[in-house]
Amino acid sequence: MDGVDSGDFVTKTHPWFGARRLPVMAPADTIREMLRTGIRDTGWPYQPLMPAAPIAIPRKSYAELFRVTAALLDLVRRTALEAGATTADRLAAYRMPESEHRLFVADQFVEERYADCVTRPDIVIGEHGPQFLEFNVSGALGGPVETHCRLEVWRALYADEFGRAPFEHRSPFAVRAEMFRHLSEELGVTPRIAVVGSTRDQGVESTRYFDLETEYFNNHGLASRFFEPEDLHEAWDCPPHLRYPLGLRNFTIPDWVELGIGVDPVQEALDNGCLLVGTQTSTFLSSKLTMGLLSEGRPWMTAAERDLVARYLPWTRVLTERKTTWEGRIVDLVPFAVEHKDELVLKEGLGMSGKQVIIGKDATVAEWEAAVGRAAGMGTSVVQRYVEPRGCRLAMVADGVDEPYEAVVAPVLGPLLFGGRPAGLFARFFGDGRGGVVSVMGANSSDNCVVAV
Repeated sequence: MDGVDSGDFVTKTHPWFGARRLPVMAPADTIREMLRTGIRDTGWPYQPLMPAAPIAIPRKSYAELFRVTAALLDLVRRTALEAGATTADRLAAYRMPESEHRLFVADQFVEERYADCVTRPDIVIGEHGPQFLEFNVSGALGGPVETHCRLEVWRALYADEFGRAPFEHRSPFAVRAEMFRHLSEELGVTPRIAVVGSTRDQGVESTRYFDLETEYFNNHGLASRFFEPEDLHEAWDCPPHLRYPLGLRNFTIPDWVELGIGVDPVQEALDNGCLLVGTQTSTFLSSKLTMGLLSEGRPWMTAAERDLVARYLPWTRVLTERKTTWEGRIVDLVPFAVEHKDELVLKEGLGMSGKQVIIGKDATVAEWEAAVGRAAGMGTSVVQRYVEPRGCRLAMVADGVDEPYEAVVAPVLGPLLFGGRPAGLFARFFGDGRGGVVSVMGANSSDNCVVAV
């Protein structure tokens, strides 16, 4: 969940967000209590600043994000797969750490086909509209559970006596359930879904984070169960009618390595016919190196695809000692990156929660030069043009404040795409309007969902 590159405080709004805002429908204490109760026992951090209403944007803006996400995801996938003819070739091309050389399924076609089932890019609204800062392609990405919980609160507050709300939205769980039904039909297997993760990832003993989704599936005719890795053998070492041939891989290898959780049970499940999506190939799609390659242009891209990338992706380059282009001229990339500190952001190829991001203008000259030098030597990072985000007005509630108030915030927008279908729109932001790397887990920012009006 690497975040937004922003100034000290957000002061400018953008017409892309539209002029309509939903009214606040309850006292501040009621809204705080409902939001915190909805997300309880999931490991979600305490937020002293919270939204008092959903972020509402025009239907045209809402549709634009999903339309462009689908188009760019296709280009991201093609770019990542062309980096090598085989998995081994791609691991070498991306210089992946040894920890990522695991959890591939034996069938290369299956591995590649189901890599992009679960996607959430990170987008900010810049001067000229949406800018895609990165693509998160992983069953473990944040947003589905959080968006579901926030939507439940807003629906309860805004729905009329017939259950109709004055906005449009997508249900992450409903779309994910439909994705699994489709995958079951395509693979010719019984639609029984294993959700694989660990409460140790969430930092709580409760399994509610996973139970919310499995209970939804079970209540909507799709058999599902949550598995900790130690129990995963029960998904395949059992009578055929009790097996789980499909599942959601709701974890990342780096997280489990850091927590000391072994992945051998997962490999054993994969080897015994339990396909977990997205597959390990999704790591190549998520790598920021892929964004750099795509931004620079691929030989097979059409003129329309190049225009799409130029419009929606900020200038991004894989950082090595070489020449490249910047605004129509040839530059030596490493010296250029050093000299243009305030215009650039440095990002490691693999990273989460903004921990591997350096905003040039927030670093000293010495810090920036050292970081660029190290990154250039390794060849596993990118430099990206800094995007000054524009904001929107949003009603907020704060601890110790009796009444809701209005603030200007710059959200990082995360459209969820499951099996190619829109599945809700997640947002993170600093509730006090300040800037920096936005991450709920890493920087204690606030979150919300976005609806269309």
